[in-house]
Parts: sequence; structure tokens; C-alpha cells
Amino acid sequence: MRKNGGFTLIELLIVITIILIIAAVAIPSLIQAKISADEASAVNTIRTLNTAQVSYQSIFPQVGYAPTIAALGPGASTGCTTPSSANACLLDWVVAQATTAGNAKAGYYFAQSVTTSGGVNTGYTIGGAPSGFNKSGVRGFCSNEDAVIRVTPALNGPPVTAGPVCAAYPAMR
Repeated sequence: MRKNGGFTLIELLIVITIILIIAAVAIPSLIQAKISADEASAVNTIRTLNTAQVSYQSIFPQVGYAPTIAALGPGASTGCTTPSSANACLLDWVVAQATTAGNAKAGYYFAQSVTTSGGVNTGYTIGGAPSGFNKSGVRGFCSNEDAVIRVTPALNGPPVTAGPVCAAYPAMR
């Protein structure tokens, strides 16, 4: 009589095949969920940047809107001990430095441009783009001083920071 001491090779192959099929179905869904989460984080960051810009303008009316995203955050060496127009301490360090793909926040990096009139920054455009297209996101986002967040579909490149270009994109729903 033969002793039954374990699984046969066929049984193990069937189990491995079932596991691979489940993984093939689940992995694309997980990637899509990560992209959705990164895009939601980018929208919230743009919302935060809009709020920081309005606060900056009311604190420093002689400057207007902040000239750079970094000016909304803390200073590299001073931190937030003494807020100034160069380092207003309205954002945390991570958001203030997320201006290149290498310093991305939740898979997105941000850029801005300002409109100047009479030495005062009277307008701004903030844009966000995925640091890894089709990995961290497939859409870009932008907003002007009107604080309406707009979607720039299928963005594979730098963030949109031109005011008229951003205004032409559809608003998020």
C-alpha cells in the first residue's frame, strides 16, 4: 500500500495557475486604484496651493501673489521661525519642494507662473503633472487665481502654467 504524503506535481501546478490568474486580474485594478489616489492627492494639493496663494496675497499685499511655490513654504535653513514674503510658512516642506519630478508629492509635481502689473503679482497659474505618466497619473490639473481646478487630459510632460491655456480646459466636476 502506498503512503499519501503530500501534493502531486499536477495539484501544485493547478494551484499555481489559479494564483497567477487571480494576480492577472487583480494587479491592473490595484494600479488603477493607485493612479486614482495619486490624482485625488494632486487635486487636493492644488486646492491647498490656491488657499495658500490667497492667504499670501492678504498677508503681503505689496507683493501680491507668491512669486514661486517655494515662497509659500518654510525656508531651508530658517524653517518657520520668522515668516516673510520669501518664506511665508503657509505650506509644509514637502508641498513647497514638489516642483520637480524627482521631488514629487504622491506621484505629482507642480509649477506656477505669475502675472505682474506695476511690480505686484496680480495673477497666478498653478499646474500639476504626473511624475510618471501612466504610473502615478494620466491627467494633469491646473488652476488660476479664480481657484477653479481644471483637468488637462492625457498630460505627458510639464505642468500647464500658462493662464489662457489653463482657462481653456474644462473644470473638474
